[in-house]
Amino acid sequence: MEIPPHLQERTNDLQALQTLEGHTNFVHSVAFSADGKQVVSGSGDETVRLWDAAIRAALQTLEGHTDFVHSIAFSPDGKQVVSGSDDKTVWLWDAATGAALQALEGHTSWVSSVAFSPDGKQAVSGSGDETVRLWDVATGAVLQTLEGHTDLVNSVAFSPNGKQVVSGLGHISESYDLTVRLWDAATGAAL
Repeated sequence: MEIPPHLQERTNDLQALQTLEGHTNFVHSVAFSADGKQVVSGSGDETVRLWDAAIRAALQTLEGHTDFVHSIAFSPDGKQVVSGSDDKTVWLWDAATGAALQALEGHTSWVSSVAFSPDGKQAVSGSGDETVRLWDVATGAVLQTLEGHTDLVNSVAFSPNGKQVVSGLGHISESYDLTVRLWDAATGAAL
């Protein structure tokens, strides 16, 4: 990819502050905690890692997934991490201790995307099984299974007020609908 001339000068001066090393396979997803004090990463080495952003050091290696970790996110208060994996599971983790809180099961294919609701009480996941699932973070129960996509769900997110979920789908192919869908987070209805 060619860098536009007006940005070329700026990019020549960019340097990494620090390289965080420890994963042994591709890093698929990274995120900052809301306060910027921690970084979380998910990898093909089947682990989630927590890093201290200030001292740029590993804090915890979270183990439990049995396949690639594709997506990770911090809860809005930074106390929990959610991860989704090729092993068809969504895990909730304690960000302070690294302890596994719950393994959420229900998807029948790999989990490609996860996110927390703005209040941190729900998590959402998108999967190769063509569904979006809403989870109760406290109990681990599936609140809604949102169906309507015709291929893998690549990306999910909550609206800023937590009342809607958005999901995106598909491969680059003429045979897939390549849609973005909006859902009511309370009822699961397509909007």
